[in-house]
Amino acid sequence: MAVLEKRAQREKRRLRARRRLFGTAERPRLSVYRSNIHIYAQLVDDEEGRTLAAADSREVGGAENRKDAAHKVGELIAQRAQEADIETVVFDRGGNKYHGRVAALAEGARSGGLKL
Repeated sequence: MAVLEKRAQREKRRLRARRRLFGTAERPRLSVYRSNIHIYAQLVDDEEGRTLAAADSREVGGAENRKDAAHKVGELIAQRAQEADIETVVFDRGGNKYHGRVAALAEGARSGGLKL
């Protein structure tokens, strides 16, 4: 029963955030998906309905743990955003709490030069 409540709470947070967040070509949405093992990030232009850049933890190597991998994914997505001439983004945590790997990805993106 607790798992169902946890999923329902996450879905509620996701929908609440998506009502307000919208990405454009100038300021795309940095969408984060967190699975049990990997973490994925992509820059989405919601006006056009297309992904501008993407990165995930399967691409980064040499991470000691999942939190370090998330930080490296943040740096990688920031690098790819700079290649696409993107400086600022809207952060969409996907219903996840801003804690742990999600926060590490955001910090990695900030250290890579993105403005959230």
